[in-house]
Amino acid sequence: MDKVALRNFAVNAKEKMEDDIKRKLELMGITEKGIGEETVKEDDYLKINGQEFNEKEVKQREKVIEVLKAREKNEDFKKCFDEFVEEIAYTWFNRIIAIRFMEVNDYLPDGIRILSSDRENDREPQIIREVFDTDLEFSNDEKNNVYKLKEENKIEELFKFLFIKKCNKFNEILPELFEEAEDYSELLLPISINDEEGILRKLVDEVPEESFNVEKEGQIEVIGWLYQYYNEKKKKEVDQKTKKGKKVEQDDIPAKTQLFTPKWIVKYMVENSLGNLWLEGHPNEDLEEKWKFLVKGEKQEEEIEKKLEKLNENYKEMKLEEIKIIDPCMGSGHILVYAFDVLMDIYSNLGYSNRDAVQSILENNIYGLDIDKRAYQLAYFALMMKAREYYKRIFSKKLELNICYTRESNDINKKIIDFISNGNNKIKEELDLIYNSFLDAREYGSLIEAPKIDYDEIKNRLLEIENTDFYNLFDELKKEEIKNKFYYVIKTSEILSKKYEVVATNPPYMGSSIMDSKLSKYTKKNYPNSKMDMFAVFIERCNNLTKKNCYTSMITMQSWMFLSSFETLRKNILEKTTIKSLLQLGYGVIGIAFGTSAFSLKKSFPDEKKGYYFRMFDKIAQNIQTDDCATLFRISKNTTNFKYKFDEYSSENTIFEDIKSNKKGNLIKFQVNQKNFEKIPRMPIVYWASENLLEDFEKGIKISELIEPKQGLATADNNRFLRQWYEVEEEKINYNIKSIEGIESNEYKWYPYNKGGGRRQWYGNYDYVVNWENNGNEIRNFKDSNGKLRSVVRNPNYYFKEAITWPLITSGGFSIRYRESGSIHDVSGMSAFSENELRLKYILGIMGTKISNFIFNMLNPTVNLQVGDFNNFPVIENKQINPKVISIVDDCIKISKYDWNTFETAWDFKVSPLVNFERYVEGFDNVKIGENGNVENKKIDKTQIILIEEVYSQYKEFTNNQFLKLKENEEELNRIFIDIYGLQDELTSDISDKDITIAKIFDTDDEINDEIKGNNYVLTKADVVKQFISYAVGCMFGRYSLDEEGLVFAGGEFDKNKYSKFIPDEDNCIPITDSEYFSDDIVTRFVEFVKTVYGEETLEENLKFIAQALSNKNDAPKDIIREYFLKSFYDDHLKRYEERPIYWLYDAGEKNGFKALIYMHRYNEQTTAKVRIGYLHELQKHYERRANFLKDEIESNNNRKKAEQELKKIKSQLDECKQFDEKMNHLSSEYISIDLDDGVKVNYEKVQTGRDGKKYEILGKVK
Repeated sequence: MDKVALRNFAVNAKEKMEDDIKRKLELMGITEKGIGEETVKEDDYLKINGQEFNEKEVKQREKVIEVLKAREKNEDFKKCFDEFVEEIAYTWFNRIIAIRFMEVNDYLPDGIRILSSDRENDREPQIIREVFDTDLEFSNDEKNNVYKLKEENKIEELFKFLFIKKCNKFNEILPELFEEAEDYSELLLPISINDEEGILRKLVDEVPEESFNVEKEGQIEVIGWLYQYYNEKKKKEVDQKTKKGKKVEQDDIPAKTQLFTPKWIVKYMVENSLGNLWLEGHPNEDLEEKWKFLVKGEKQEEEIEKKLEKLNENYKEMKLEEIKIIDPCMGSGHILVYAFDVLMDIYSNLGYSNRDAVQSILENNIYGLDIDKRAYQLAYFALMMKAREYYKRIFSKKLELNICYTRESNDINKKIIDFISNGNNKIKEELDLIYNSFLDAREYGSLIEAPKIDYDEIKNRLLEIENTDFYNLFDELKKEEIKNKFYYVIKTSEILSKKYEVVATNPPYMGSSIMDSKLSKYTKKNYPNSKMDMFAVFIERCNNLTKKNCYTSMITMQSWMFLSSFETLRKNILEKTTIKSLLQLGYGVIGIAFGTSAFSLKKSFPDEKKGYYFRMFDKIAQNIQTDDCATLFRISKNTTNFKYKFDEYSSENTIFEDIKSNKKGNLIKFQVNQKNFEKIPRMPIVYWASENLLEDFEKGIKISELIEPKQGLATADNNRFLRQWYEVEEEKINYNIKSIEGIESNEYKWYPYNKGGGRRQWYGNYDYVVNWENNGNEIRNFKDSNGKLRSVVRNPNYYFKEAITWPLITSGGFSIRYRESGSIHDVSGMSAFSENELRLKYILGIMGTKISNFIFNMLNPTVNLQVGDFNNFPVIENKQINPKVISIVDDCIKISKYDWNTFETAWDFKVSPLVNFERYVEGFDNVKIGENGNVENKKIDKTQIILIEEVYSQYKEFTNNQFLKLKENEEELNRIFIDIYGLQDELTSDISDKDITIAKIFDTDDEINDEIKGNNYVLTKADVVKQFISYAVGCMFGRYSLDEEGLVFAGGEFDKNKYSKFIPDEDNCIPITDSEYFSDDIVTRFVEFVKTVYGEETLEENLKFIAQALSNKNDAPKDIIREYFLKSFYDDHLKRYEERPIYWLYDAGEKNGFKALIYMHRYNEQTTAKVRIGYLHELQKHYERRANFLKDEIESNNNRKKAEQELKKIKSQLDECKQFDEKMNHLSSEYISIDLDDGVKVNYEKVQTGRDGKKYEILGKVK
């Protein structure tokens, strides 16, 4: 089946058909804006904008207007218009693809093709040529019209006439799809046999017939794929709405929630429910062999087998006609269609004829419901086509199928109940129950708990009414309303009131956060244990629909297996059903970026029998092609201990049936007693847990009993209350608070904030500060417009205390750190506390090993690790080993802390290691730096001349040795705790370089080996040199000083006395130019800095080293350095400071006409004016002088070509500067001030916005 061709066709067909319908409506004077006036109107024709409409078309137009006006009473006209167009389009789309399926498979009663020709290379539909050989009946007028149209070669008009007539004829055999069409829909028919871009030509010419042909690769499932692709655009639109915080409206639920289920998963679900149910009472090797996705049970202990044999005795008495299977979310009917095949297998095995089997299946076995009429029509068609595949004369039987789409009772006149009951109070009460249950039914669909009443008595009364001729017009109208509306509500209610032997479905996936208010309230009231997501609600609902000792089979998101929010649902499943088999699937298997699980549950109290579980991935986010997943499942279910190496998987290399087990791979099939899950807190479905691990949970102490995990502050508006620490004035930050007590009298505004962050072990992620002025008064009183408190201040007594902390989001793997006292912890910066520091560090040691990730992936294999999950971790203490563990942990913290503070974005940063390496490594003993011994034995004389290259080599070796030491420590902790927990068979102590979270330095990118690729902490020589350059710029602006360590100035009073060795720029503006136009441009200042730090004698050699690190070019070192500042420095600065730059770049544009840096913390209201007058105007003068010089050169023919090129560049830069000057002039005259407390994002916009609100882009772009 060519799904690419199907998708392209369906997506384009929807757009094309809706556009064509809109154009037809526009010709009728109807657009989304409203209904236009007729320009000329006579008795028998109408003219609008020059377009004439005959009498029939006039009536059709009037009906369109009537329909739109009726709908307009409940919603705005544009929405009515769009829904009307969509409805007409999908009606014709469904019919066209249905006709195509029938003609390709020769299912048309008269055998004459309608959309295509039966001859090769003939594009004219067969029906045109053989019009009078069809099963159509023609009046004399119609026959004459056909002859006339043929003679006049009006083939297009003839085709539309025949097509509509055929659709009306199909109403006799497929009434639910080919309904008696509203007359106006004919007028809007968007089909043409000549339009090369139209739906007909695209369908016939570009979608291969094989996709429809059931004797080749096609199956009836093609209808389902077309339906999903047709809705693709609308689904994306709904998804976009929900991302913006909007709820899913009733009419959007189908588009949002319907996903077509891959065929192999459908087979798994049906064979392991319906198939299993039959085989338990009627063992049959032929059927077992035929059903390739059936999980065959193995012999169990003798006592268990006896219990099962006794239970199976009941199934032997079960008659096939009594088995009912329902799909309560049937969509386009894929599951029911395969259930039809399985039922046919059983009927045939019992000796039934195809005729009897088909009729019995449709009348007795198959039931289905959906909220979407379109899906229902396709499901109806799919079942009828499957029936036709087995029995050619099925169309003549005129059967009513046991499937429905949900109708609401809202628009039904309640007086009809009195009419039906006719004085019978019992019937009246029962009909009232039905009526009330189906108010707003399209919101709830199969979730409705229909009343358990006597439906036979009601149906007998309805039959009596149907067979009665009423002479009262009002009674006849009531009779019609019953037939067209209430009958189907009653039918749906009866279906939902039953219990079924098999319930199989792929339910809708929709979180409670995007449900509209009605649906949200309904699920909370009726399904409190599963209200968090629609798929979970349907797990509960489907189990309710299932008979005792019978089967539920579903595919859902996998989160119900693990998340704490589904604990009660999980408990009910484990206590009241038996998990016969379960497939845990990775991303993408059913076309969504979530892990899913397919399972088969038996509604009986769990016995000791073990269920079968299949883990079809290694990492949940790995995308494995659905067909490859199917192959792996088929192989592994029949092979003992089959293993597959998932990390070698590639979608380009198909997995074949003859693939062999790989000893180094992952075990796929597990046989587990579900009572094991009760041994783990919250009972997650961790079928892969070993006996040793289960014992760990039994003998271990919950971590919450040893330390105190606590959720933290939720500000409700982080943009308002949080800043990166380097954004605000340094003097307003208090880093030294140990407790919340007494903080009310504290004069500081900003305090360190633990917000989680990226993966980092042992120490780090000290990034944010929070506005906790006056003990958080503003946050504590932060309310919405209705006065409701938005922020949540949790556990304030634990604020500022020493802790261990981990991020809420663990997409890169679990990581945990030591957090010194002094911070408030965030809801995303999960933290645990203890007065016992040694215990805290011992637990940090456990959490820093592979064991934590291994166990947390069982407790909660999603990316969000909550406090509750952390609480349940089993801690096994070994007091003999405690001192060793704590010593290693202290060393890990120390190493990681020094690494963190190496970078200037750390608030404890002291100095660039390339400037003062001796100070950088202070406190580390016995750290090798080369053949000359230890650092302590090789003091660097601050007065001697040294090379940057030498310091870099020392720094690189020190850093890489620290990396190796940390890795060694982590592997030792792994060895210790893997032994303590007995997990030698599951885990090894080895750690990949990729998982070490401190820096390792390579000279070039080419030297970075595969083992460490993907590690975000890897540095190259170029990275180290760029960090050195950034530190130098900081010294140029006075942020740092060669005379003092750490941060010297970040707001407040600027003290010049702190700088003697290297004087910062006086006016807070350093120009960046492509030539040396200023004596204090950035390159000149940088050269001066290098000379000051390392000496003049080695200056050129040091500049050469820096230049070679930055570029492979052979240009002069200063030119390379200048190019770096001009083109790359600011991008690196934005990346380093996470798009919150502290140095701001005045930037004229891409011609590099003018660039200059300023330091945000030294900005004042005159800065822009100073930059403009002192530097921009000066540079313009330089350009003008240079331009005049070049003109002279050109006139004298000296280097004419080179001079012309440079003059062209200078002129473009001068023009750019003039335009830039206009912007600068407007802003500099307004003397814009900033408040550092507002943060970079606000202030960056503020200095570029005039008082009139107009934006003038004068600074480099920030995301």
